[in-house]
Amino acid sequence: MTANVSEPLVQKVMEACPKFCEALTNEEVATFLKFTNIVDAEPNNIIADIGEVGNEFYLVLEGRVRLMSVEGGNEMDVGRIEVGCLAGEMSFFDRQPRSIRLRSGKKNGVKLLAIPRPMYKRLCVEHSYISVNLLEFVVMSLDKLIRNSSKYMTTLYKHVAGVGYR
Repeated sequence: MTANVSEPLVQKVMEACPKFCEALTNEEVATFLKFTNIVDAEPNNIIADIGEVGNEFYLVLEGRVRLMSVEGGNEMDVGRIEVGCLAGEMSFFDRQPRSIRLRSGKKNGVKLLAIPRPMYKRLCVEHSYISVNLLEFVVMSLDKLIRNSSKYMTTLYKHVAGVGYR
């Protein structure tokens, strides 16, 4: 944990992630940042891989994270996680192996805040108000994932089955 957190970093997090920060003061965001690590991933780097159990999850500050499926050694881009969103939270919380590879963007890489498990646990004990806000943000992130997946599956089913297109 770093002792001092710069004001520009606090502002960057507040601008990048208003849903998480809307109920937090600048001081609370600075406190949260003391429990995180900054990860700068070069373009096209693997951030987290299929089969790993997540011991940290990420908040995207700059760039984007690409979600990659791997079939027969070939990668296929299946989605993106933009600035202000979470990545890797499913495996972190359910402690199941990752089913998707997380890669940094092809051109500019990505800047992330990593929340490691030991720091998350300390945050929960030492700053419950901040951790509750973070957990609510995780729930909103997973809800968005499920809703988008349901929408895409319905559209795919309609195209494959021809429902509504006869």
